Amino acid sequence: MLRYLLVRTAQTVFAVFVVATLIFLGLQLTGDPMENLAPPDMSAAQVEELRKAYGLDRPVYVQYLRFMGHLAQGDLGISFLSGEPALRLILQRFPTTLKLVLAALFIAVFFGLPMGVGAAVRADTLTDRTLRFLSVLGISAPTFWIGIMLILIFSVNLGWLPSSGLSSWKHYLMPAFTLSLYRIALFLRMVRSTMLDVLNQDFIRTARAKGLMERVVVYKHALRNALIPFITVAGLQFGHLMAGAVVTEKIFAIPGMNRLALDALYSDDRPVIIAFIIVVAVLFAVVNLVVDLFYAIIDPRVRYA
Repeated sequence: MLRYLLVRTAQTVFAVFVVATLIFLGLQLTGDPMENLAPPDMSAAQVEELRKAYGLDRPVYVQYLRFMGHLAQGDLGISFLSGEPALRLILQRFPTTLKLVLAALFIAVFFGLPMGVGAAVRADTLTDRTLRFLSVLGISAPTFWIGIMLILIFSVNLGWLPSSGLSSWKHYLMPAFTLSLYRIALFLRMVRSTMLDVLNQDFIRTARAKGLMERVVVYKHALRNALIPFITVAGLQFGHLMAGAVVTEKIFAIPGMNRLALDALYSDDRPVIIAFIIVVAVLFAVVNLVVDLFYAIIDPRVRYA
């Protein structure tokens, strides 16, 4: 296990190195950020001084080496707009996004997992057809439309829930449900498909032939085997939500790191953009490692050398 963790850690470091290199080269192709950052009334001499202050006047390879050296020390640069460390700005917003994503995933698992099991156990019945129809609606509905509809119904018309901010638990309900609806539908369809496959396996027939109660067969034997692909998808969805909750954060005025990254993209604040992407890359690597370790817990046949 220790050897496996060391190998995965080395792979993570290499992946971050590759991602950082691609980000740096990609941003170099977008042009000079001072064209967007410098005020219109700033003279050419002042713009040049500003460019020197950020090291943008140096050759590209010098900028790259300097960038990688600072990255190795955990320094991702200073925000062009606020003058604060870019990594600190991202990490300040990180807990807000994390709480929102965890709430959304909890809702998605709480509803999607049992609905998928129920659809598989009652395959080709009215319940199964109804759940599959609802899953198609959940997958097809755009996130921004769901958010807007929730605001119109529960904030504007009924006045039950606040439409923006995160000062209390009520503020999390609509954004979390907005993010979770697609995942509920996704989990439902995936669990149904996997459970149908497992329920047709020989060991399930053997368990039933021994006279075990149906709920024991379904939840102890079948579901445990169906959880491995489910955990993989759930882990990937966690990473996707952390990096892709920008629409929801914008609609509900949530001060998360996705919204900060979007504002940085509009203003060409490159250090903040780089810090956001690298944090997301590290997060994906960590989540994948945790998911792999969970395999050994769920399936005793899985071993890591």
